[in-house]
Amino acid sequence: MARAQISPVVDATDVQPVDASDLMLPMQHLIAEGRGLALLYGLAEDDFRRVETMLWRHYADQPHLRLAVALRFRALIDVFGARRLKELFLKRGFKLIAAAIDVAATQRLNAHFGFKTQCFVLALDTAATPRAAIIDQPMVERLAA
Repeated sequence: MARAQISPVVDATDVQPVDASDLMLPMQHLIAEGRGLALLYGLAEDDFRRVETMLWRHYADQPHLRLAVALRFRALIDVFGARRLKELFLKRGFKLIAAAIDVAATQRLNAHFGFKTQCFVLALDTAATPRAAIIDQPMVERLAA
């Protein structure tokens, strides 16, 4: 997958999408520090500052990308404050993290208001739901008989 093109202009009403691997970086940092349940319990401002410091170092030559990643990561942590998302996380487990990163990387984001919770829940539930097995044609014919 090609890297997302980041514009030098930041639109606070529609933060540009980023590549999921870029958004996974702060999550991997938190997991390495033993804070893998940040989606469930949230983060204190000091924790956000440490993550942002790491992002500023990692993306020193790409200021617009680091800002987009930082805004999207903050919004991801904030949207998981919703009861429905916490319940979904508890129901689906750690497998939900990768799906949440994928959704947060591309879903429309307003920097002031964050992600729309209901849209995020629907997109995440769709992304995290295992695909139904494809039923072969002879089986369908036998069931129909």
